[in-house]
Amino acid sequence: MILYEYPFNERIRTYLRLEHLFLGLNNLVMRSDALDHHFALTTIFQVMDVGARADLKSDVLKDLDKQKNILNAYRGNPAIAEALLDQVVGQIDTCFSELNGLSGKAGQALTENDWLMSIRSRVGIPGGTCEFDLPAYYAWQHRSVGQRQADLVRWASTLTPLAKSVHLLLKLLRDSGSAQKVIAVNGHFQQNLPQGRTFQLLRLAIRPEFNLIPEISGNRLMVSIRLMRHESDDRLHATHEDGTFDLTLCS
Repeated sequence: MILYEYPFNERIRTYLRLEHLFLGLNNLVMRSDALDHHFALTTIFQVMDVGARADLKSDVLKDLDKQKNILNAYRGNPAIAEALLDQVVGQIDTCFSELNGLSGKAGQALTENDWLMSIRSRVGIPGGTCEFDLPAYYAWQHRSVGQRQADLVRWASTLTPLAKSVHLLLKLLRDSGSAQKVIAVNGHFQQNLPQGRTFQLLRLAIRPEFNLIPEISGNRLMVSIRLMRHESDDRLHATHEDGTFDLTLCS
């Protein structure tokens, strides 16, 4: 199944972007090629750019606290396993304390590293990290794999509290929904959302052999999905065939 996710608000959109960057960063650091480590470093800079939002850290801390209060409300419920509840609440407390213990925005400590910032200032320029522009960076790329990986892990560790917090919040959000199989009649599906409940994330899983791509739009009142197909002219065309997929609404 190919899984697509659609955020209903800007905060969740930012969390998904950060998760995407952190997953890519972990993958690139584990590789051995110098080019992979170059893109790992540029990914760290991208996380810093996303994390530069003044209210991001505050939003994450508020969401962690909100999730803790929601979970604590289940205490005493015979249908809830107290040991598992304690474990999740403990994870939230750990993420909260680690993130709250960081001073400034995400990656703030890295901005004090002049060498890294000289690279960051040229990453956005096409070909701006050539050896004649940044000889010291070029030399770093010729260090051993172990040395480069150790440096990347050290630099990325300043972002770890944010990564862990975002991962936990998205896991809790995803776990709040239940999948339902739906049919897009003539390639189109539309559903009014229940009132009194605020959904934050839509998840859509579709079989790859269908060769269908969902075009999703939505707000707090309704969601609309149009199934598209990538044709030989390299354009997306709306399909008029019935299509099935699994839909999950998470709040």
